[in-house]
Amino acid sequence: MPMDFLERIEDASFPMAVRDEADIHCATVLVAAHLIEALLPPATSGTGRRVAVVLLITPQGRAALRLRRDELQT
Repeated sequence: MPMDFLERIEDASFPMAVRDEADIHCATVLVAAHLIEALLPPATSGTGRRVAVVLLITPQGRAALRLRRDELQT
């Protein structure tokens, strides 16, 4: 799930390479939602050697993480 991925990378050092296909999919969704900035591999490059690079979590992404934490606490 993309928000779970966002939580996992919240305290990571950026740039961060992502090689797992499920995580690349999550990164793609988060880029589309403007929650992270990342360099994504072309969809036509197949699987196996694809790499995405997460550059940063945007201010909107940080706000979404705070909102999620607040919702889990209530």
